[in-house]
Amino acid sequence: MTDDTVMIACAHGTGNAAGQARINALRADIAALRPGLSVLEAYVDVQQPALPDVVAGLPDGVRAVVVPLLLTVGFHVRVDIAEAVTSRPNTLAAAPLGPDPRLAKLLDERLGELPPDWGIVLAAAGSSRPEAAEQIEVLAADLAVRRPEPVLAAYGASARPSVPEAVEQLRAGGAAGVAIASYLLAPGYFHDQLAQAGADLLAEPLLPSRLLAELALEHFDRAVSAGLAG
Repeated sequence: MTDDTVMIACAHGTGNAAGQARINALRADIAALRPGLSVLEAYVDVQQPALPDVVAGLPDGVRAVVVPLLLTVGFHVRVDIAEAVTSRPNTLAAAPLGPDPRLAKLLDERLGELPPDWGIVLAAAGSSRPEAAEQIEVLAADLAVRRPEPVLAAYGASARPSVPEAVEQLRAGGAAGVAIASYLLAPGYFHDQLAQAGADLLAEPLLPSRLLAELALEHFDRAVSAGLAG
């Protein structure tokens, strides 16, 4: 079904070397799970090659699916990726990697067992798009089902509460300690900011995990099927 279709695995971009390595490893995992699929590198910010340049450089007649290596619908999905897709025929956009109940399970694993009477802040990068915050609230509810601790969603930017505000809110409510569940793919600017939010524990980002590669391929396949049906 996808032999004549390439995947453009489009990440945000980061100046953090460890973050770059984990995103590159994710692309390698995707390619390993689907031998024969061409997985191209692209970014919406910070790094090169930029997504519009990758799309413009595709050969005529090749179908492409842009898979956002992003965790929510936001500006980069609704604007940057949408514009790149409409700039070329036979180019489709897949859904971002999250939210997904399986990511709640992964967040749970990253947190591990916490001391009694702690609280959890589910920290996302944040977006000015209201639907992005709604998705994070759903994910927080999914995580809360798995955890004995109260879970409060918070954001690094563009939405409230901020992560430091959520940490303080849980402490004010009587939490003996606060852990941050990092709803981020990899180390970078936002994860560095979480380390300064006043929590007692900061969990690792979601990568490395085979699940993210599986989600990317699922969304790629759905986009291809929808394109063929359309």
